[in-house]
Amino acid sequence: MSIVVTGATGHLGRHVVEQLLEKVPAEQITAVVRDEAKVADFAARGVRIAVADYNAPETFDDLFAAGDKVLLISGSEFDKGRVQQHTVVIEAAKAAGVALLAYTSAPNSLTAALADDHRGTEKVLLASGLPYSLLRNGWYHENYTENLAPALEHGAVVQAAGDGRVSSASRADYAAAAVAVLTGEGHENTAYELGGDEAWSFAEYAAELSRQTGQEIVYSPVSVEAYSGILAGAGLPGPFVAILAGVDASIEKGELVVATGDLSRLTGRPTTPLADAIAAAVKG
Repeated sequence: MSIVVTGATGHLGRHVVEQLLEKVPAEQITAVVRDEAKVADFAARGVRIAVADYNAPETFDDLFAAGDKVLLISGSEFDKGRVQQHTVVIEAAKAAGVALLAYTSAPNSLTAALADDHRGTEKVLLASGLPYSLLRNGWYHENYTENLAPALEHGAVVQAAGDGRVSSASRADYAAAAVAVLTGEGHENTAYELGGDEAWSFAEYAAELSRQTGQEIVYSPVSVEAYSGILAGAGLPGPFVAILAGVDASIEKGELVVATGDLSRLTGRPTTPLADAIAAAVKG
């Protein structure tokens, strides 16, 4: 039996593999990647490496074995038909008879276009008959803290989220939840709504940035249309602009407030405060 992690070179995937290494022997972990060179460090520590691509179904032939537990990390190629990409993995896992397939989805409350591929994938997974666990990850702190430069340069946090609040958590928190499901028992046919313990507003985010940097930073709410124009002007591709703007509209409606407590319950600890993530980013 192996614990198999797809997308293992991504931000979340790396966290998952690192945390798995603290829980189980390296030879029980399989990291699925497109570029083997990017996981030479994992290979050196004894992790099995499998090269496969969501866009090449044949690369998943014989990758899984009966009894494996699989974490399907959602693809990031928004223009490549992600449901079909994910279906490739689900079908290969079904053919092999894996014991569990966990999927990183989105909160059930989210109506933005970003959620469409996740809902589509969930439908395929449930129809497959595989034992499943839906890890409906909320927003990540790092979606904001990894790109502080514009806010620091202009002294403003610009979003189209109004007074909406976000229950974000760190990637490491969401990875810990996935590890708990992959290494624990009794998670078959479950759905977890995952988010941070404390929801925050962008006005509070700007205030915390100000406190930690000593620079006056204000929150400047704009319309979805204006925000879309700003993102397009920064060079982001049209489909990605639409996704980000749609998420902000959902935040204003309260759709990224997740109050279940599932994340801290799965990990057995409080989620990482936003202030800690800002501090780490400011220190660089």
